[in-house]
Amino acid sequence: MNDLLMKKTLMNAGAIQRTLDRMAFEIVERQGGAEQLALVGIHTAGVPLARRLQKRIASQHNVDVQVGMIDITLYRDDAFTGLPHPIVGRTELPFEVTGQRIIVIDDVLYTGRTIRAALDALMDFGRPQCIQLAVLVDRGHRELPIQADITGYQVQTDVNQSVQVQLIEEGADEDAVILREKRNS
Repeated sequence: MNDLLMKKTLMNAGAIQRTLDRMAFEIVERQGGAEQLALVGIHTAGVPLARRLQKRIASQHNVDVQVGMIDITLYRDDAFTGLPHPIVGRTELPFEVTGQRIIVIDDVLYTGRTIRAALDALMDFGRPQCIQLAVLVDRGHRELPIQADITGYQVQTDVNQSVQVQLIEEGADEDAVILREKRNS
């Protein structure tokens, strides 16, 4: 028996744009404005999503929110067991974390372990007023009690499936959200 990799497009570029427009509006609406609001993208795909949301918030509300990025490699619970040679990315938080209302941005919410690591990393930089989570896709299967405050797209998946967000900023030919599934034939 061979394992075939089945693939299905869940969101095309237009759907991603519309979803980010809605998410940007919801972020500001839920916060009651954009004062002391900062977006923090989780390295890697969360970073371009945070920048896109920043542009949409600026366009929709005529306000410029701050954007940072955080690498969670050394905060992962498998950093030294599951990653034989961890590659540490950049963390850039060009604002004071203490007192900020921070929206953590990630592409896919799955087990919750990435978000737990991001929370730990952020706390090393100060004490935010609050932290909320915005994700483009929530695919379920939590291992930790973490949920998104703002979700762009929710899809039920099996554990043998994966959800990949492909962005032009990350080298993709076009934006897409792809569901991949291994099947025995």
